[in-house]
Amino acid sequence: MASQQPEVASRPISGSFAGKVAIVTGAGSAGDGIGNGRAAAILLAEQGASVLCVDREKDWANRTVEMITEEGKGKGLAFYGDVTKATDCEAMVEAAVKAFGRLDILINNVGIGGARGTAVDVDMVEWAAGMEVNVGSMVLSAKYAIPAMQKNTGQVRGSIVNMGSVAGIRGGTPHLLYPTSKGAIVNMTRAMAAHHAPDGIRVNCVCPGMLYTPMMYAGGMSEEAREARRKRSLLGTEGNGWDAGCAVRFLASDEARWVTGVILPVDAGATCAVGSDLPKTASVSS
Repeated sequence: MASQQPEVASRPISGSFAGKVAIVTGAGSAGDGIGNGRAAAILLAEQGASVLCVDREKDWANRTVEMITEEGKGKGLAFYGDVTKATDCEAMVEAAVKAFGRLDILINNVGIGGARGTAVDVDMVEWAAGMEVNVGSMVLSAKYAIPAMQKNTGQVRGSIVNMGSVAGIRGGTPHLLYPTSKGAIVNMTRAMAAHHAPDGIRVNCVCPGMLYTPMMYAGGMSEEAREARRKRSLLGTEGNGWDAGCAVRFLASDEARWVTGVILPVDAGATCAVGSDLPKTASVSS
């Protein structure tokens, strides 16, 4: 009897997004600033994707599309809408399909700081509004994006990446709303991954740490505060929107075809150092 030959695995498929269509919510940033959403949109387009750049701020979305056009790779289209409204979420999916013919990727990036204070201090009207933006918008976006993805063919028919935060993994912030909402995104991601795996739709989550992005510095940040943030990680280096965008691009790509339900911290090791003393100075030995 002839021995059975082991199957030889094929090489990994390309990381190209040629022919793929993506929606990125919160794709704008003030001026030429690089926030997580703008970085993700540019990086997806750079690899050949057609990207619908969604934002409530018209000028911000337009600038992201201009940056994509300047790169000369992929396509960008601005869409102005509020992703806490079902009508706008439905319309953005329809716009992507009408413009580009299909939908493969949803990047749920919208988020705010929201209600401030502890449970003793919090204003419950602000709390509800913050949860609607940070969590409800992702549910609504997925509600309309998933049926469009289900129409695709192949083993993997769609990819959703939700933007969380290390605050949703470890808590420890002075305000209750932000870590609560980001923690909800973490477990929402896991639940969505289980629900839609039979549809061939992968769902993952990127959890940025203390990146230096427009959302952080727009309100003013001293150099002392910036330096303190930089030091709160194992690597002792400063991250930015491109770091989050690269993680999003990987999880959205076919290179991650066997990855779903993953919570990926992008934090220079800050989360794994919880409970230990970080070194005051970083040294590297060869």
